[in-house]
Amino acid sequence: MSTEAPEFFTATLSEAEAGPFERGRVQMLRGFGEGGRDDLAAGYWYVTTEEAPEPFPLTVDSDESFHLLEGHLRIEFVGGETVELLPGDSISYHAGDDMVWTVLEDSVKFFVNSRTK
Repeated sequence: MSTEAPEFFTATLSEAEAGPFERGRVQMLRGFGEGGRDDLAAGYWYVTTEEAPEPFPLTVDSDESFHLLEGHLRIEFVGGETVELLPGDSISYHAGDDMVWTVLEDSVKFFVNSRTK
């Protein structure tokens, strides 16, 4: 049996494979620690307006970049700008950023999170 890290990870967008998350559901492509990389994670996040009916605060513990596949999100950077994202839009922000998120339409994003050591 090999103990080497896999060379690659694959996933197909499948909400049925997503598990519960703080808000919505997450389908991981790779989790932190998989493939010998404690600093990297990626996957799909699914959220409905029923799961997040009101704006909610979020402070992330890792850098995140994501591409919105479906839906409509509003992200207000506390003390800064507000960004509205539609399908095809991408964004990247830093660990520690304080934000307020509003799910304006049921949404799906593909995300990549990275932590600095």
